[in-house]
Amino acid sequence: MKKPIDRIAFETMLLGRYMHLLSPRPLGADGRLDRSAYLLLSRIEAEGPMSIGQLSEAFGLDTSTLNRQTAAMLRAGIVERIPDPDGGIARKFAITPDGARRLAAERAENIQGLAKVMNDWTPEEVADFAGYLGRLNRDIERADGRPWPGH
Repeated sequence: MKKPIDRIAFETMLLGRYMHLLSPRPLGADGRLDRSAYLLLSRIEAEGPMSIGQLSEAFGLDTSTLNRQTAAMLRAGIVERIPDPDGGIARKFAITPDGARRLAAERAENIQGLAKVMNDWTPEEVADFAGYLGRLNRDIERADGRPWPGH
């Protein structure tokens, strides 16, 4: 019989496997955000304008990866480069109105997809799962040393 921790490892692997059914798809003619754009926009939304260095620290990614991702986001018009509002030297990335609109639309679609999957769950089961999943993510963030703002 498997230990509960083994089941959690297996179930989180499956969750990662199936999240593509609910999460953003590649940016294309339909205007959908890719996964990296969705995550970066969500972090900028939570924290405010961020520099490449701040994004690198927040996500643990190298600057070349972030330069490539943010360049695609600039071309798509979902972020813009602005002077540091705090007067620093580095320019920062801020979400454009179109980026905010598209992020909200993606998030609403993700929530709608989850609601369909969890349609037969009781409100208490949904609340319990949300609490445990939040706790798992906070503990992962603490172990990684990169907490999500306000989490």
